[in-house]
Amino acid sequence: MLNATNFSEAKRTLLQKYLRGNLPSKPGGPGIITRPFPGNRARVSLGQEQLWAHSQLVADRPAYNEPVTVGRTGTLNVDALRRSLNEIIRRHEAWRTTFEIVNFEPVQVIHPARDFDLPVVDLRKLPSVSREAEALRLATQDIRQPFDLSRGPLLRARLVQVGDADYRLYLALHQIVMDGVSMYSIFLPELSALYEAFSRDQPSPLAELPLQYADFAHWQRERLSGEVLSTQMAFWKRQLADASFVLDLPTDRPRPAIEAFRGAQQTFALSKSLTDALKALSQQARVTLFMTLLAAFKTLLYRYTGQEDLVVGTVTTTRKRSEFERLLGFFLNTLLLRTNLSGDPTFWELLGRVRQVTVEALSHDDVPVHFLVKELRPARDRSRNPLFQVMFVLEPPLPTPRTGWTLAQMDVDPGISRVDLYVELDDRPSGIIGRFRYNTDLFDDASITRMRTHFESVLESIVVMPDQRLSTLFLSTATK
Repeated sequence: MLNATNFSEAKRTLLQKYLRGNLPSKPGGPGIITRPFPGNRARVSLGQEQLWAHSQLVADRPAYNEPVTVGRTGTLNVDALRRSLNEIIRRHEAWRTTFEIVNFEPVQVIHPARDFDLPVVDLRKLPSVSREAEALRLATQDIRQPFDLSRGPLLRARLVQVGDADYRLYLALHQIVMDGVSMYSIFLPELSALYEAFSRDQPSPLAELPLQYADFAHWQRERLSGEVLSTQMAFWKRQLADASFVLDLPTDRPRPAIEAFRGAQQTFALSKSLTDALKALSQQARVTLFMTLLAAFKTLLYRYTGQEDLVVGTVTTTRKRSEFERLLGFFLNTLLLRTNLSGDPTFWELLGRVRQVTVEALSHDDVPVHFLVKELRPARDRSRNPLFQVMFVLEPPLPTPRTGWTLAQMDVDPGISRVDLYVELDDRPSGIIGRFRYNTDLFDDASITRMRTHFESVLESIVVMPDQRLSTLFLSTATK
């Protein structure tokens, strides 16, 4: 892909450095969080650096587009909603940022706040049975258009009225300016608070932000250097020594020579009774719910592949200080969780192994994954991710939204998959919900349905008999 004719010489040179693991870094120490620059440019964060480089390689695809749906029931003041969205963009520099190359290095370019257009579509003239499908069609159309990171804004919005008291604000964002915490814990609370004030002709109730995302990026780079970086890197070199970074999941088709990131998704829901049983098992084993779910998922991978040394990716937050908790932006780092499943352990024994691996990894979770690629130098293979092909994520607990507002990230399918298989779970009061995003060049929909059914079967088995050995856990052949 690097021979694309639309790459400038500066961009081509920078991407070649990235692929060789030679992106520039600057020494420093943790220091104090301060506003490090007087103008409108700033260094990118380490997470943004990785996303920027990958996005250039697949610039013609929406590989890093993420959908968000804000639901509103009841009456809606469209002008107040539009003002609220514009005020959020004014407050948060991350949402009015683009990216360019300066001195062979990607930088953030922060733009002045401008009026953000909010197109409105009224579907009430359509038959009621057709409205939902049309709303999803419009949202899908928006999310599948690639973003140009050098031009903003890096979000799109469309307000759709489905019924007299049923509205959907569909957002499409590039992941380089958002994460799940940003949307659930910051965006929706701010949007609803601003809307309530503006609909009453009152001023914003929100205090100005003392810091912005660019300040975080500066702090993060200053912090991850010297002894902090060398200590954490030494851990990962030991942890991943002699690891196999190839997971041989059975596929429906041969792997293409070059990964194309085409994908689809299936959503599912676990019953509240099963969710409660999984939480009870976690408490009994003195592990987190994430550890229990990950152990179950690794059990499934073991049964599918027969591999006893499994490396799975997950994500961890880089919001290491309270000053960053109110900021919109990309605050995630990819974490590798390597588990030894040899000896056909019981699920109970596996939980202990997963707990130890997870705790140790979280204690060394600052190193960006592209630093590990540079250090470990896995074999180059453009058909797959170099360190892992499967990701497993449990979203953090979500705040309860104000009455009349909802937020969802699983109802619109962006049509992409950045790895072979991505499993994301949300713990909701009604029970765990989730989605399987999968590479459609490798898997048929029916195969993912079967895999999802097998995963649920493993979960149902472990809450009843956690002392079973992994090889004997029942995998249902029924489809749901």
